[in-house]
Amino acid sequence: MESGGNSLPSGSDGVKRKVSYFYDPEVGNYYYGQGHPMKPHRIRMTHALLAHYGLLQHMQVLKPMAAKDRDLCKFHADDYVAFLRGITPETQQDQLRQLKRFNVGEDCPVFDGLYSFCQTYAGGSVGGALKLNHGVCDIAINWAGGLHHAKKCEASGFCYVNDIVLAILELLKIHERVLYVDIDIHHGDGVEEAFYTTDRVMTVSFHKFGDYFPGTGDIRDIGYAKGKYYSLNVPLDDGIDDESYQSLFKPIMGKVMEIFRPGAVVLQCGADSLSGDRLGCFNLSIKGHAECVRYMRSFNVPLLLLGGGGYTIRNVARCWCFETSVALGIELDDKMPQHEYYEYFGPDYTLHVAPSNMENKNSRQLLDEIRAKLLDNLSRLQHAPSVPFQERPPDAELLERDEDQDDRDERWDPDSDREVGDDSNPVRRRVKSECVDAEDKDTVSGVYSMAVDEPCIKEEQDNLKELSDHRPR
Repeated sequence: MESGGNSLPSGSDGVKRKVSYFYDPEVGNYYYGQGHPMKPHRIRMTHALLAHYGLLQHMQVLKPMAAKDRDLCKFHADDYVAFLRGITPETQQDQLRQLKRFNVGEDCPVFDGLYSFCQTYAGGSVGGALKLNHGVCDIAINWAGGLHHAKKCEASGFCYVNDIVLAILELLKIHERVLYVDIDIHHGDGVEEAFYTTDRVMTVSFHKFGDYFPGTGDIRDIGYAKGKYYSLNVPLDDGIDDESYQSLFKPIMGKVMEIFRPGAVVLQCGADSLSGDRLGCFNLSIKGHAECVRYMRSFNVPLLLLGGGGYTIRNVARCWCFETSVALGIELDDKMPQHEYYEYFGPDYTLHVAPSNMENKNSRQLLDEIRAKLLDNLSRLQHAPSVPFQERPPDAELLERDEDQDDRDERWDPDSDREVGDDSNPVRRRVKSECVDAEDKDTVSGVYSMAVDEPCIKEEQDNLKELSDHRPR
């Protein structure tokens, strides 16, 4: 493994990466309900920006295949998966005990197409892990994934299925060690809990701590048994800015990479840690947030980039578009191109927005103490653990549609009004389209159309075997 750390140049002389990007054009139609802050429409807005900035032509664009029940049950309880599969808005009143048991209702509502939504975002993350395992790409991206709060037997924090855990389990079939890094403002509790007792997965979470959801992620939570010191928690206070954040992120992650030496990295890029987020209280700029992506990319280790939180959706789309460009090593003009969601980004219509002047409650002394404590914890791990390998479990049985393979000359046409599936099977609308709530429309001036011209994704099927049950030891 090359020693990383320095940001790679991103111009024409930059070191390029092969990137596989997973996107399902249906994902923006799923709707949590009026007034709910989680809006899958942000994924469609991100995709539109990628298209109009010309980034899609530099990536392998894949439509994920839906994860099957047996795939989800590699982590989740069978009865919980069966519940998600069967529950509908029409039947939920008849299953009140089950709703309470599985924590489904308010934060995690029942909505039309709920189970297919879970299958879609989980399929993208596991599919990304498969592409990395097979060496097809250097970086895989699934902005619809990163739902880090879901537990084995219950939903939590807008998350139903933990696609991250499922992707890590897939990566563990090839790699002795996998690193999980979480820059969402909320603690990555579901992923930490899943791997709390193993030394094959290290989890590192940078998050707001103290009277804040989910309430976990104390610096003293370090893992248990074989997993002791393999969980790192970086508790932060309101208003942290780019400089303060990087004063922790780079030294801590540099030491993690040196000591743990992962074979693959999963980076959850929750955008609710950005300045001005509807639910957040940090003060990171998009460039500051993306510097975490740039830094982890620089180690030249297979990298899975996932979404997560992010509730000021115009800034979420900005952030994940820019972070896609960082993954590719391509520089973008700050002036935003005209596209179907252009009015969301007024009055400046730029990719980047300035952070606020809010107070940074993270004192230099506090940051120094956190950094010293975590580096001390890491010093207790003298070397990377060795894992005796047995026969490799078979791959997940996930297929995807690839727009690039069948006809590399037939790329996405920004003037086309054809939708995915027009040249094969028509896309069936089974879910309720999202409407922009009046209080959530941000700067939209009379632009409420949810339609988007999608690239034509052709079908390519990789015959992959059934996912075997593989849990961390």
